Amino acid sequence: MSENSLSFKEMCTRFDVTPRTLRYYEYIELLQPERSGRSRYFGPREIARMTLIMRGRRFGIKLEDIRQWLLIYEHEGTEAQMRAFVDMADRQYAELVEQRSQLEEAMRELKELRDETAGFLSDDA
Repeated sequence: MSENSLSFKEMCTRFDVTPRTLRYYEYIELLQPERSGRSRYFGPREIARMTLIMRGRRFGIKLEDIRQWLLIYEHEGTEAQMRAFVDMADRQYAELVEQRSQLEEAMRELKELRDETAGFLSDDA
């Protein structure tokens, strides 16, 4: 293993994920650590991939979309991957805008209901 590799436990700590999450990412082939006996070691490639995975998850991008996007780099290179990212980011941005609109509506309705209910309480006093 190279000096730039992280153990399974170090990888979990560095990215603040559970062992179950890391094993799942390996199971769905987002990550492919090197193995030495029962131990797994994550080199610079896997660390970089995990950084991209975590960034994508932060923005709400589905794991399958992230997996497909990472495969583009392996098969078609950086430029194709960047184009795919722009498309993926545009779709996710539109989805977040819609979610924000729905959240703002729910917040408005909740505040109205809360104020109405509080009004009934103050009328009773």
